[in-house]
Amino acid sequence: MLFINIGFGNMVASNRVVAIASPESSPIKRLVQDAKEEGRVIDVSCGHKTKSVIVTDSEHVILSALPTERITDRLNGVTDNNTSDDDVL
Repeated sequence: MLFINIGFGNMVASNRVVAIASPESSPIKRLVQDAKEEGRVIDVSCGHKTKSVIVTDSEHVILSALPTERITDRLNGVTDNNTSDDDVL
């Protein structure tokens, strides 16, 4: 099982990720709100602005401070050793 760093040392199993979306659209905002009401949200943004919403196959919604493109690159195996998570936040 391959784990992907989604910021601040938090990891998610790559085979459980269904979607990664920007938190700006109204449907994603509703998805996050509904998940909060049902207790399915995991906020790993550590107080920073949410830049990515990750949906898993267990219907959990994970809020991350890393940009969507950065998480997608990590899922696709693209590595950038020149920057740390703190450089992006």
